[in-house]
Amino acid sequence: MPYLETVTDLSPENLARYDAIIDVRSPAEFVDDHMPGAISLPVLSNDERAKVGTIYKQESPFRANRIGGAIVARNIAHHLETALADKPKSWRPLVYCWRGGMRSNAMATILSSVGWPTGVVKGGYRTWRRDVVAGLDCDEPLLPVHLIDGQTGTGKTALLHALAAQGGQVIDLEGLANHRGSAFGDMGDGTQPAQRLFETEIWDQLRRMDLSKPVFVEAESALVGQRRVPRRLWRSMLAAPRIEMHMSLDVRADFLVRTYADIIAEAPRLAAAIGKLKGIQSKETIEAWLALAGQGDFRELARQLMQQHYDPLYARSRKRREDTPETVIEMTGTGEEDFKAAAAQLLA
Repeated sequence: MPYLETVTDLSPENLARYDAIIDVRSPAEFVDDHMPGAISLPVLSNDERAKVGTIYKQESPFRANRIGGAIVARNIAHHLETALADKPKSWRPLVYCWRGGMRSNAMATILSSVGWPTGVVKGGYRTWRRDVVAGLDCDEPLLPVHLIDGQTGTGKTALLHALAAQGGQVIDLEGLANHRGSAFGDMGDGTQPAQRLFETEIWDQLRRMDLSKPVFVEAESALVGQRRVPRRLWRSMLAAPRIEMHMSLDVRADFLVRTYADIIAEAPRLAAAIGKLKGIQSKETIEAWLALAGQGDFRELARQLMQQHYDPLYARSRKRREDTPETVIEMTGTGEEDFKAAAAQLLA
């Protein structure tokens, strides 16, 4: 007998019961956002979905269903012959579409007929999205955030990684946003996740954490590149105690040259990043920085960027906040052992 299960519990523990979470929506829908760990096995491509939708609106729902049904059947057959060809009898998939309708039920019915015990998410992706919005688009309760703060080049992200390696609870916003949070932070066109996927990744991490313990987050602005920090997390960051990292200008300059080696290696990309500061810095200053880049004097460029641009920005930001740090970390080096020691101090 085919076995179909309607699933309403999307907790990490319940999702772990399944060997695969299958998103049968179009590739474009999947890229915009998807449930954590899902794989994309669309039953309609982007073009096919658009075609069926047009027929539904301009001709008739019946004709759209008939044509769409044939396309869906062919695509499911393709998945059975390719991506799912080696799955054992005990394999247990969970399937979802946009609202738990025709697309997911078509796939789930066939998978269960094969003999695989199959789950279908009631309400589809929209059920997951409601969970994310309920968890993040609110004011309370505040999260137990501890901010890793400090001037540019003090190794805040490196400390986050060291904390995570030692068992600390960490939300790496720059990692999730694929952006280093400044004019020089862009990883390239189209490399940031969609806003909703960014929020999904944050919520999936938070819901797995013990919120009776600290959650370490790097001090950021409300935007990381083009991605907005969700409301609840942002409010928590504004209210959080700060851990301030101190490091000398020379050590920071050396660290930045190593950290931004990918941008330094691409002259047009470096020039474009400097160019983003036009209107903030004088034309003469921008030209001087471009000249340093052209000469390959990246250490001096880093020093001047910090002294003339980033350090004053940081000073203004701290003045607005008007609080004192909970902890000060004095960093004398930027090696792996230095960050390990700093992490151990915070977790002690």
